[in-house]
Amino acid sequence: MSDTKRIVTEFVYCLLLSGGKRMSPPVLYYLPPSPPCRSILLLAKMLGLDFELKIVNILEGEQLKPDFVAMNPQHCIPTMNDEGLVLWESRAILAYLVAAYGKSDELYPTDIRVRALVDQRLQFDLGTLYMRLTDYYFPTMFIGAPLDEGKRAKLSEAVGWFNTILEGRQFAAAEHFTIADLTLLVTVSQLEAFNFELRPYKHIRQWLERCKEHVAPYDYEELNGSKATLMGDMFKAKMNQAAAQ
Repeated sequence: MSDTKRIVTEFVYCLLLSGGKRMSPPVLYYLPPSPPCRSILLLAKMLGLDFELKIVNILEGEQLKPDFVAMNPQHCIPTMNDEGLVLWESRAILAYLVAAYGKSDELYPTDIRVRALVDQRLQFDLGTLYMRLTDYYFPTMFIGAPLDEGKRAKLSEAVGWFNTILEGRQFAAAEHFTIADLTLLVTVSQLEAFNFELRPYKHIRQWLERCKEHVAPYDYEELNGSKATLMGDMFKAKMNQAAAQ
């Protein structure tokens, strides 16, 4: 089949799926340095999906504008609107995008037992690892609060748990890369950019390099690596400012 015929065939197929209507791209409300937003952008690149991107600067309170609150009463980012389906919580968006736009179930397997592990890892990141990262670093970054060593101990505990989870595994949940690895990669790469000491965690270090290599062709450095560094620099600047006082 020629390239022209293939393109026309795919276009007609898309029209049939949409009831003859031209499908508009999903709209993503986001802020580029935000770790949850970075995971969505990376997945979109992996899926070959284009968003209509709309920046919401939460540092200036843009998420509190009435039209945004009417769409998302929690007024958080990322928020996605896919032809009237409005979702927030990045891990829910990741699962939806694979189901809606993935060419296979590889990134979010339909095998019930494998998916259970993927879901568990997603929840571990949301409710434990990423939450403890934000609890420790963000008060210093955004309001200049002193670091809380008790929160650092809780973060170290969560990192240790993840290191144990990875023992004997190449990836976090399946025999291959999934959205569980994607969201955990964004979290751990942010820890790395904050200069969290990862040397004691052998399995995490090996997994981290494996995941970075896997997503490198999908603009990893532009979409995630450079933004993690930016946030790391913000944290260091705040620490230097506090030390100078």
